[in-house]
Amino acid sequence: MTDPQRLAAIRAIHTAIYLTNAGAILLIDYAGLTGRAGPWLTVALVLAAVEVVVFVGSGMKCPLTAIAVQYGADHGAIFDTFLPEALTRNTLRIFAPLLVVGLGLLGARWLGLLS
Repeated sequence: MTDPQRLAAIRAIHTAIYLTNAGAILLIDYAGLTGRAGPWLTVALVLAAVEVVVFVGSGMKCPLTAIAVQYGADHGAIFDTFLPEALTRNTLRIFAPLLVVGLGLLGARWLGLLS
């Protein structure tokens, strides 16, 4: 496998992980807003927790970015997914507040503060 092929594989895997985790956070928000829960909420919470642990454990950087750079991604730009750079560059600013709000709403529901 050539470096460009490895980079394409890393970008595809990273894009899938990114979209899965974004969906998980949106599902947490949905459950917090609507009070609807099911087995999918447990999966979403576990996925979000794993993502937080990986992100924090890697010094607030995604470990796949370093691997992508190793195989030829532009180090000056975020080129480790197939998503728009404007989105990936602002991931923490977008999804951290969404996760905090979703968890806060779930917590309020579980404590009986929201009906």
